[in-house]
Amino acid sequence: MSKANEVRGLAAFAAMTVLGAANVPAATPPPPDPTHIPFTLAKDIKWEGDPEKGPLQARLFGDPDKPGLYGILIKWLPGHYSHPHFHNTDRYVMVISGTWWVSSSDVYDLKSLYPMPAGTFVTDIANTVHWDGARDEPALLELVGMGPVSTTAAERK
Repeated sequence: MSKANEVRGLAAFAAMTVLGAANVPAATPPPPDPTHIPFTLAKDIKWEGDPEKGPLQARLFGDPDKPGLYGILIKWLPGHYSHPHFHNTDRYVMVISGTWWVSSSDVYDLKSLYPMPAGTFVTDIANTVHWDGARDEPALLELVGMGPVSTTAAERK
């Protein structure tokens, strides 16, 4: 290889290295202005409830006990279920992860549960009986509705 070709080769290699480095992201950019884009990282979401007694809940926005739009996360742990009940308002549910098991029966019978896998969208119609939970794996739901919402027991024994 001639000296000229060697120099051109080194120059080309140097140029590729510099251009390649330009495509490598620098340090993490600063977070967005929270007055423009408020956000909460997953690690900072505040969960409430007793996992031994039912689902955990985290309020994302609004308040289900007050008038207006609200959004919550619900985390069902394996082997935990509600009992037949209904709500006074429609509620809209997206299964984020896991499988959510639901029934429209007014009898608490685990054989009546139907699986709603991750990615499923469900409308919980006002004043209609249902119950739900998680069977073998945790189920994470995002639920949106209008408050105030009330829950009424509806189990037939």
